[in-house]
Amino acid sequence: QVQLVESGGGLVQPGGSLRLSCAASGRSFSDYGMGWFRQAPGKERLFVAAITRRGVGTYYADSVKDRFFISRDNDKKEVYLQMFSLRPEDTAIYYCAADWSGNYVYTSAYKYWGQGAQVTVSS
Repeated sequence: QVQLVESGGGLVQPGGSLRLSCAASGRSFSDYGMGWFRQAPGKERLFVAAITRRGVGTYYADSVKDRFFISRDNDKKEVYLQMFSLRPEDTAIYYCAADWSGNYVYTSAYKYWGQGAQVTVSS
């Protein structure tokens, strides 16, 4: 079993930056890939970014490429999402997900989920 807890959400102005963290507990953190998804009100949960077990491979949705960056610290058992140049359309609940198999862009590929962190981009 893996438990995930997100932190770092909040209110930020357009053009601002924010870093989300996701702390994992349970089985060995370096055994599985991690991902971030987001869900805006009334919309489906969508892929944002993913990172392989040892952080060698990173993958991004086109909408966040070159603005968001995923990283992980296997010693601390944490994964991060650094967000720059935030836009109002980035407003959503951001979810951390663990242990994907298959295609990392699909929610069904992940076994474990955090409770989510609200990110609001507004002036």
